[in-house]
Parts: sequence; C-alpha cells; structure tokens
Amino acid sequence: MGKSVLLAYSGGLDTSVLVGWLQDEGYDVHCLYVDLGQPCEDRQAILKKARDIGAKSSELVDVREELCRDFAFPVLQWQARYENIYLMGTSIARPLIAKACLQRAREVGAVAFAHGATGKGNDQCRFQLAAEALEPSVKIIAPWRMQSFRDKFPGRTEMLEYCEAKNIPVKATAKKPYSSDENCLHISYEAGDLEDPTVDGQSIIEFGMTVSPQQAPDREETVTIQFESGVPVAVNGVRLSP
Repeated sequence: MGKSVLLAYSGGLDTSVLVGWLQDEGYDVHCLYVDLGQPCEDRQAILKKARDIGAKSSELVDVREELCRDFAFPVLQWQARYENIYLMGTSIARPLIAKACLQRAREVGAVAFAHGATGKGNDQCRFQLAAEALEPSVKIIAPWRMQSFRDKFPGRTEMLEYCEAKNIPVKATAKKPYSSDENCLHISYEAGDLEDPTVDGQSIIEFGMTVSPQQAPDREETVTIQFESGVPVAVNGVRLSP
C-alpha cells in the first residue's frame, strides 16, 4: 500500500490536475468534496469524476448548516468585511474545509492534506493556519508553492494540455480561462480576462445564483425575514433551518 493523501477536491481545473499529479508523485489520493451549498454543481458527477481520474476514494461531507450557523451568521452580525470593503463569503469557509478534510484524512489514514490554493493568495494561509491550529503536526501539500509544480504547470494552457493527455474532463477552456468559487452565500469570479480592469466582467461570466440587473424582472418584490436573537429563522413566514 502506498502513502495516502487527502485532497480538498472541487472538481475544477486545479484540483483535477492535482489528482493526476499527486498520483504521479506516488500518492494514493483520497478526495473530499466539502458541500458548502454550491448551487451550480452536480455533486455526484464531481465525485464520479474524481474516481474516474484515479482517486482511491471520493466522498462528500455536507457542512452547509455548520457554515451558516457558525460562520455566516456571525459574519453578518458583525458586518465583517476584508479591509472594510471585500465580502468574506469565500474566506470564512476555508477553516471549515480544513476541519472537514482533517477529519476525513484521519479516517482514511492519510499522511498529508493537500489543497489547490495558489501560492500568491490568502487562501493558502487560511488552509495552513486552520489545519495547523487543529492538528499542529499535520503535513500540508500546497503544490502551487512548489517550484517543481510551477515549472511543470506555468499556466492554465499547460494544465489543460495535461488534462487532455490524461483524459481528465474539465470545464475550463483556453477561450474561457476564468474560475469561480461558490457556496450558499455567494459566488466570486477570478483569473484570466477578469484581471484586466478594462474588461466588462458581466459580459463574459455565466451567472450562477442570480442574473445581471439588466436581465432581472422590472418589478419590486418584498421579502420578510424573521430574526430571533440576531439569527434569521423564517422567510415570508416559513420557518427554515440555517
């Protein structure tokens, strides 16, 4: 039996490449899809894709209620924003993803926890700090911080070529090279042409949870939200779980 690694798996380009690359590095790969309420994804298709690529296992853990109860509601109550500007819908989910991955890593006997966060962003720090706080001795594999990985994959074109060579299906294409991150709170879009401030982002992205204001119905709608102790508990009179 080879050494095992637990990969935080989204089914997107980066983590799909990581399944193949980690196998190339001699690891048995166990994938965990953390269900944060991503509204636009076929969960079973994502799990099957991981197995088709060669993952030893691919599992889903549903943390939607925990995300809302322990992360989203406090952030809304605090009106917390990154540098008082940027919404925190992405960042608050990272510690919860790390927690779920470490739990699954123990179950499968993995020697390491791997993720696909880039080496230039803050998500790598969020995963690292959360994982080390929960399990100080954890081994973390962050390929985008490794020179050998960056040499092999200097850009998305090389990643797409790798996927084509290994018959790994991905949604990203050279013509639409942006990525998205979504959960039940929001969707953020990034990379590619979206990094050019002269580009009209609304004209190139595919809306997931909403539509553009120009496409929205031209009429008002009243929504009533009931709160108890600062926590929303009902919408239009219908009580709901977090």
